[in-house]
Amino acid sequence: QVQLVESGGGLVQAGGSLRLSCAASGLTVSSYNMGWFRQAPGKEREFVAGIVRRAISWSGRNTYYADSVKGRFTISRANAENSVYLQMNSLKPEETAVYYCAAYGSSGAPWEVTNGVDYWGKGTLVTVSS
Repeated sequence: QVQLVESGGGLVQAGGSLRLSCAASGLTVSSYNMGWFRQAPGKEREFVAGIVRRAISWSGRNTYYADSVKGRFTISRANAENSVYLQMNSLKPEETAVYYCAAYGSSGAPWEVTNGVDYWGKGTLVTVSS
C-alpha cells in the first residue's frame, strides 16, 4: 500500500526555519510529481511547492512554488532515500498550518488543484509563534 509519512513539524519562532520530510513507500518518488500543501485553521488546503517527476522534466524547470513562499521555501527530492523535503526559511505566524505531502496523478492538472493528487500523507503540524 502507498504511504506518505511526513515528519519535521514543530514549534518555531517567527523568522525561524524548519525542514519537513516526506518518506514514501509503495511508490517511487522519482516517478511522480510530488508536492506539499498546507491547511491553516479556517482556510482551504493550498498548494505550497511542487517538484516534477524526473522522466518528463522537458521544460528545464523542475520546481514550482506558491507566490507567497517563493524565495523562502525550497522543495527537493532524494531518490536514494525515496523521500521529498521542504526547507522553510523566514517563517511567518500566518503560515501556521498542517503541512501535507502529496503524490500527483498523471492527468497534468495544475499544481494548485487538489483533485490532481492521487495520494496524501496524514500531515505534520507546523506552529509559528509571534
